[in-house]
Amino acid sequence: MTDGTKEGAKEAGWAIRSEQADDAGSIDALLARSFGPGRYAKSAYRLREGVDAEADLSFVAVENGTLRGSVRFWPVFVGKERALLLGPLAVESEERGRGIGLALMARGIDAARAAGWPCIILVGDEPYYARVGFSRLPPGRVKFPGPVDRSRILGLSLLPNVLLTLSGELRRARLDEAVCADGAPLAAQ
Repeated sequence: MTDGTKEGAKEAGWAIRSEQADDAGSIDALLARSFGPGRYAKSAYRLREGVDAEADLSFVAVENGTLRGSVRFWPVFVGKERALLLGPLAVESEERGRGIGLALMARGIDAARAAGWPCIILVGDEPYYARVGFSRLPPGRVKFPGPVDRSRILGLSLLPNVLLTLSGELRRARLDEAVCADGAPLAAQ
């Protein structure tokens, strides 16, 4: 999947590495700049509430000690099938067009494939995500818990033919932290 991405990153001056605990503040700030407060109302964010991202599949792009981009993957089910939800993928606006986002996704896809995940789902622009193998899913086969533009639901098989039969409601695979109905963490009793 990487097809030269590592060499491109070295030439560009940035490197992809696993996300570390002390990256959290920089990633939160990047997400706020990239997507604003409205991101919390999106269906994909609702699926992430109370769930930890897959630590082995969370990567950042760093250049000269500065975080330039981030990608995370989240465990979900589509019907009875295990899957990953990609996102958010964020790159500093002035750094876009350098291949950072594609390199982050390629690294995550390679790691997910190596870990045996069957497929990855996301909501996004097909022309961009098709560059790493994603394609539009037939409308109505994968249902998000809330409003989403069905023409933007994309998938990538990591195991043969998974997307051919993938269908059902998208839901959290687990709950790592209790959250209340509005998404805020529950207060300790």
